[in-house]
Amino acid sequence: MPKFIDFHPGFQIAPERVAQIRQDAVDGRSDQYGVRQLELYYSPDGKGVYCVLEAPDESAVRNHHNGNCNEVIRVESLL
Repeated sequence: MPKFIDFHPGFQIAPERVAQIRQDAVDGRSDQYGVRQLELYYSPDGKGVYCVLEAPDESAVRNHHNGNCNEVIRVESLL
């Protein structure tokens, strides 16, 4: 399945939400759009959040975020 990265500038994420996302990633859960969180990089001081996702396509990523994301980039990885 394709992988994507997106960025949410100025977004602060609550510790409880980070814990839930972490558990969903560990459990391999996908949402109703077929999107699965692979990794999340966040700034504790609210400068932004990067999401690394596995998804069928860019549209699924945007739906996953309710349209609230900037550029969505399809990426490849070494591993």
